[in-house]
Amino acid sequence: DLNTCTGCAACVVACNVENNVALVGREEVINRREMHWLRIDRYYSSDAEVTDWKGLEDASDNPEVVFQPMMCQHCNNAPCETVCPVAATTHSSEGLNQMTYNRCIGTRYCANNCPYKVRRFNWFKYHDNKQFEKSNVAQTSDIGKMVLNPDVTVRSRGVMEKCSFCVQKIQAGKLTAKKERRELQDGEVTTACQTACSTGAITFGDMNNPESKISKLLKLRPANPEKPYSIDKIADNPRAYTVLEEIGVKPNIFYLSKIRNKDSAKA
Repeated sequence: DLNTCTGCAACVVACNVENNVALVGREEVINRREMHWLRIDRYYSSDAEVTDWKGLEDASDNPEVVFQPMMCQHCNNAPCETVCPVAATTHSSEGLNQMTYNRCIGTRYCANNCPYKVRRFNWFKYHDNKQFEKSNVAQTSDIGKMVLNPDVTVRSRGVMEKCSFCVQKIQAGKLTAKKERRELQDGEVTTACQTACSTGAITFGDMNNPESKISKLLKLRPANPEKPYSIDKIADNPRAYTVLEEIGVKPNIFYLSKIRNKDSAKA
């Protein structure tokens, strides 16, 4: 919900901690080798008219800012999956776009084909490289390694990685429900970014469950009423949209647009 997101980036930090994401330092970021699975895109308002394309590139003197968290969109028609020569990135039965690290050979075709630019490549063996001792303390020092998440593997050089929707937390929730011989309840599984968000801007859940919080928030309905569990969903919430909807990749992440309360004299 972009109306409640403040751009604090607590979700980015939580994602790094939960998923053992390497911290590469400023120089690597300048070289466009950042490793964050989740980034915060910032859009600044402009005084130009909508038809003035060049003018829209210039921000206002006192611009309004829209913060948009951007991670893997877990597309139902994912372009990254079709180009991988070794099927290292595949689609799960639950709609997750997943990575098989030990199958990846590092061609980076998937990153080139991703329209959202959210895939990260391990250019180095970050957890065993003295060059990153100062920035990547959690993976290079003995004390730091004690805070790594044992449920998530540390990736090696030459491997692609990205947001997994905290699949390890989903699996843990499913196993707990199975032991207790019951169904997994809505809201029982929360991703790291959702847990860390102080404003509750992120909602995670089962879009196939019409009673789930996410379904009610987006006012979801199946595109084909005869196939209620189809991947094609229509959000009747007027604020809901998907990024780059026109290219037809069918992302599983919806955004609620920001509402601007303008002065009536200026509106």
